[in-house]
Amino acid sequence: MSKQVEFFFDVGSPASYLAWTQLASIAQRHNAEIVWRPMLLGAVFQAVGNTSPAAVPAKGAYMLKDLKRFSAIYDVPFRFNPFFPVNTMQLMRGVIAYLGTPKFESYLSAVFNGLWAEKLNMESPEVVAEVLSKAGIEATDFMTRISEPEVKARLKSSTEEAVARGVFGAPSFFVNGEMFFGQDRLSFVEDALRD
Repeated sequence: MSKQVEFFFDVGSPASYLAWTQLASIAQRHNAEIVWRPMLLGAVFQAVGNTSPAAVPAKGAYMLKDLKRFSAIYDVPFRFNPFFPVNTMQLMRGVIAYLGTPKFESYLSAVFNGLWAEKLNMESPEVVAEVLSKAGIEATDFMTRISEPEVKARLKSSTEEAVARGVFGAPSFFVNGEMFFGQDRLSFVEDALRD
């Protein structure tokens, strides 16, 4: 598989969730590999001077309508999380911790769906433990892994890489070195994978 699409994302981003629901099928259609690039969106915003669209009430209201439109087009569940914005530090450390392991897909699916289909409070340790348990991941294993200095360092490094490469929001994709921002640019990603 020589084609790759790099996916810079944070599970706390509803647009990252929608992109995630589509990315596997896009990659499969073009025989491309997804290169997972977890990052802390809040740290990216801080580094580049950006803010969430939700910080502007009119823009936030429009964004919510747009997300619902895309979820209908994609035919995937989407329920805006009432606990938004969510501090995703621990959840994103979990992404790093399980990346490259057999539990990665289960972990990512459980967290994304918990946030954006079930609208759960994923800042609550009890809720996270229950969600992960249903996905076959023990809460103690999760807590041990996310406490490892190497995991913390890898998330920081991945976030710094995102900023260095010009990322200013999530989701962001790179195909052949070209960046595409936003889940509504997936058609551009697909076009780039055709070339």
